[in-house]
Amino acid sequence: MPTRPNILWVCTDHQRYDTIARLGNPNIQTPVLDRLVDGGVAFTRAYTQSPVCTPSRASFLTGRYPAAHQVLRNGNAYFPSQEVLVTKLLARAGYDCGMAGKFHLSCAQPTEARLDDGFRVFHWSHHPYPNLSNHAYTDWLRAEKRVDPRELYASIRSYCGPGVPTELHQTTWCTEMAIRFITQRRDGPWLFNINCFDPHPPCDPPAEYLERYDSGSLPHALFRDSDSVRQEKFRRIQQHSPQVGNPLGEGCGEEDVPWERMAIQPPRDYDSRILRAGYYGMITLIDAQLGRIVDVLAETGQLENTLIIFHSDHGSLMGDHGLMYLGCRFYEGLVRVPLIFSWPKACQKGLVSDALVELVDIAPTLLDVAGLAPTPAMQGKPLTGILKGNADPSFHKPHVVCEYHDSLGTTPVREASHGSMYCDGRHKIAVYHGTDLGELYDLQADPEEFDDLWDDPASRELRADLLRRHFDAMMATVGAGVPRAAAY
Repeated sequence: MPTRPNILWVCTDHQRYDTIARLGNPNIQTPVLDRLVDGGVAFTRAYTQSPVCTPSRASFLTGRYPAAHQVLRNGNAYFPSQEVLVTKLLARAGYDCGMAGKFHLSCAQPTEARLDDGFRVFHWSHHPYPNLSNHAYTDWLRAEKRVDPRELYASIRSYCGPGVPTELHQTTWCTEMAIRFITQRRDGPWLFNINCFDPHPPCDPPAEYLERYDSGSLPHALFRDSDSVRQEKFRRIQQHSPQVGNPLGEGCGEEDVPWERMAIQPPRDYDSRILRAGYYGMITLIDAQLGRIVDVLAETGQLENTLIIFHSDHGSLMGDHGLMYLGCRFYEGLVRVPLIFSWPKACQKGLVSDALVELVDIAPTLLDVAGLAPTPAMQGKPLTGILKGNADPSFHKPHVVCEYHDSLGTTPVREASHGSMYCDGRHKIAVYHGTDLGELYDLQADPEEFDDLWDDPASRELRADLLRRHFDAMMATVGAGVPRAAAY
């Protein structure tokens, strides 16, 4: 076994923190992830640095906050050439790196420009739909499965329902690309990065995974009638569903919707339990496919010295407070994500940590486990001490931050929105810059975020103190800039 671990890095899309059975959700089936939790370290309060794909991915791939790397939007024209991905640093140090699936560090239409990313193997598939160029997943469907991708996806016409068969699914393709890579002969360590599109909407798992869930037995989204009034003042803030929908309705929204719209335009009125059944089905498919890879690692004698990381780029509102998908909002379901580390050779086993951590901490952690020092530009803090039992598992950093800067190009609200969030574990404050709007929650007393204290006279001093701390925390994410070479 090499001293440095192999790294299997799994990043899903739109997966909320509360979607792992072992971590408190009795309604979802995640047996493989449950085993990783039992055999590793799970962080229950991990926060993304942006509630939108591209700025979040730029943060965890560089170990830098959005204010430092300046990758703030989905659909940005290019990725800054001066920013260095952690995969490039690992490749320089001798890791054989590969990836399959979504990357999304710049505009993905009709194809995403390739970076100096360190990957020897690069199977790009931004999403499963057949409207892209250089699309490795649809090439696989044609060449290996003898299936026409357009005919395959033409049958998907609902926000929630059975999708393509398991054997033709993009998650299955990602898994097969990973297995081919990790079973190749090589002398040194490897890293493989899986970026499946699911559980991104629409909620359309294969039929056998959808059938595992009885929607009538699932809980509804977090919603009260007061949300309709409360959210009205935020209608000019960018969001996929700025007009509140009714998640306690019937069905799953409009039928016969082209897939080009389903992934970005949510339904208005729907039964959130039906959507949740499809969403959970997609996660259970991911879990099963991850199990295939873990089995291969065990069969080939690689599991003991392979670090498996599982997380998502951000969450999804899924009807909470009448909102769907993404936007300039900072509710827990959108900004808090699963984060699991499993490394049988060196990780603690069965540790569930409630320390505040951020996705920006992943890159320096990877460098640390590979025996490499973080670059001076990296701003995240390695989690290695907690993973190995050398640090207090209840504390990692005093606060977490998240921000949004005109980040969505697919929202009905055209005016740019800017927002930022500060959370110290108990209190969370969100500021919508350029307006007089904000939100303030006591997560200890109100974990479901129904009682906004922003305008509460009794919370005036608390709000002022949190605003000051929020300002200091956001200023600390800017970075040092160009290194100083002399005194003047």
